[in-house]
Amino acid sequence: MSKLFALIPAAGSGSRMGAAQPKQYLPLAGKPLLYHALRNLCRHTAIERVFVVLAQGDTFFAQQDWAPFESRLMPLYCGGDTRAASVFNGLLAARDEIGADDWVLVHDAVRPCLALEILERLMVTLRDEPTGGLLALPVVDTLKRSDADGYVMQTEAREHLWQAQTPQMFRYRLLLEALRAIDPAVATDEARAIEQLGLRPKLVMGDSRNLKVTYPQDMALAEVILKSMG
Repeated sequence: MSKLFALIPAAGSGSRMGAAQPKQYLPLAGKPLLYHALRNLCRHTAIERVFVVLAQGDTFFAQQDWAPFESRLMPLYCGGDTRAASVFNGLLAARDEIGADDWVLVHDAVRPCLALEILERLMVTLRDEPTGGLLALPVVDTLKRSDADGYVMQTEAREHLWQAQTPQMFRYRLLLEALRAIDPAVATDEARAIEQLGLRPKLVMGDSRNLKVTYPQDMALAEVILKSMG
């Protein structure tokens, strides 16, 4: 059977947080934000290894205690200027460990509240899918399109629209081919790259708790969610 691996691109600076250190190392519930993103991936027995792609010259990672994950975690200091470049570089760096038809789950370094049951749902749903897919949530809010000055131009229909989450799960060779063929600045997530090949990733119902920490106020919400999850 195909094996499962996970990869977390963690080479970004998190400039929108306005912090003195990269966002993924900010403290959350007594641990770095990245620790929480890694935790459920590293402790799931079906995942062979978790690769974390770091910026070249990253000095923060080695200062943290990753002892609970040591047997499953492998840092790769080959991050690029964009998310897509970091994922692509990480896949290349891990090519000796991952088979062409093995699954790779790409997860955001700043999504700390991934529940084990949601991770399991993703893996079970996609194991027999030919293309792969991603966690996502149907859009429930009213969507407005604005002009350059911040005035509403029109209201957009929200039917059949989904908000992408991570992990996103694709075969190693397919994902590598997709990222090789797309402009890294355009591929804001892995599914976008797969779509460019004319394929259709499967949408798997995600979880509203699986938020992406982007702004300072998100940290307080993430801590509340983590406490509620135990």
